[in-house]
Amino acid sequence: MLTINDFNFKNEKVLIRVDFNVPLDAHFNISDDSRMRATIPTIQKILNDGGSCILMSHLGRPKEGTADKFSLRHIVDRLKELTNTVVHFAPDCIGDEALSLSANLKNGEILLLENLRFYKEEEKGDLAFAQKLANLGTFYVNDAFGTAHRAHASTSIIARFFNGKKCFGYVMANEIANAKKVLDNPQRPFTAIVGGAKVSDKLLIIENLMQIADTIIVGGGMAYTFAKAMGGAIGSSLCEDDRMPLTLELIEKAKAKGVKLLLPEDSKIANKFANDAETSFCNNDVIPDGFMGLDIGPKAIAAFTKEIEASQTVLWNGPMGVFEMSNFENGTKSVANSVASVTQKGGFSLIGGGDSAAAIYQFGLADKVSYVSTGGGALLEYFEGKILPGIQAINDEQAEA
Repeated sequence: MLTINDFNFKNEKVLIRVDFNVPLDAHFNISDDSRMRATIPTIQKILNDGGSCILMSHLGRPKEGTADKFSLRHIVDRLKELTNTVVHFAPDCIGDEALSLSANLKNGEILLLENLRFYKEEEKGDLAFAQKLANLGTFYVNDAFGTAHRAHASTSIIARFFNGKKCFGYVMANEIANAKKVLDNPQRPFTAIVGGAKVSDKLLIIENLMQIADTIIVGGGMAYTFAKAMGGAIGSSLCEDDRMPLTLELIEKAKAKGVKLLLPEDSKIANKFANDAETSFCNNDVIPDGFMGLDIGPKAIAAFTKEIEASQTVLWNGPMGVFEMSNFENGTKSVANSVASVTQKGGFSLIGGGDSAAAIYQFGLADKVSYVSTGGGALLEYFEGKILPGIQAINDEQAEA
């Protein structure tokens, strides 16, 4: 795997695909800059070598072309603070002005391009658009794991124009190395914790993890589809009726493979989807009508904690309940604390981006786990066994070399 450690970037104008898709509040202040901070070591390595950086990213999901609320100009000041260097901004990611700014970029400086997704060609993986982006630089670095599962112009197509001059940045390299640590050679026992709302979102990952995990813990809204499929009463809890036969198949597959599939025994239930709802605890198969499960209950927490803390490797993808509401955060918080505990005792833990990463940060445990992924969807697809276009685009050449 070629990374930026394998190159010297003196006098190179390095096009870096970064993931600066950061959340902005109503006043365009960045509410979480962790994705930006993650890429700083890559940027600094290139600048320290005597090169310059041209950063390209998307922000949000603009549907109708240019819109100020999706402009990357809102992050320029923070980028200056984080890099402590000159940052220029191109109000268009392609075209004459971008070309001129790139041509005049001095070593040690940064050029941030405007939102790639202001052009529909980006998501379509348009070759001509990728060529226009490629014309801005002399070397291509992909450091955006969060978009590695997309075959977009800037994440995979552009790599075709940089034979011998393309590689992974530190974020991508770390993401791949940590995922491989779990997939290829986990220390045992290996427990995978899978949560979230829908079984359909996690079916493939559960199936794939059955090949390598000793235990799979299921929590969150998806657990109620299992409960109902096994004949339980789940009140008005979340359920995908059409997926119930598949949950029963997963239970049988786990038995056949000797994998422990651990489902929550009980839940904290509520009479409405709100933090001020009337709540109580009950077993998952006897939830009364008019109530819904919004978090795992104390029996489930005890069972999950025991299983997690007996592990050497833990992968966590998806919350145990509606942790955004303080009355329903306890299950997710308990799992987060257990994962941190395993790590502190010398185990390895990988937090799978998305809501799990948000929870780890919310509970102040990011520095107590081994690695927090920056890419929820990308990591999910990697664990489903899919080939990620953003990784393949750089690995292909390495295989030919």
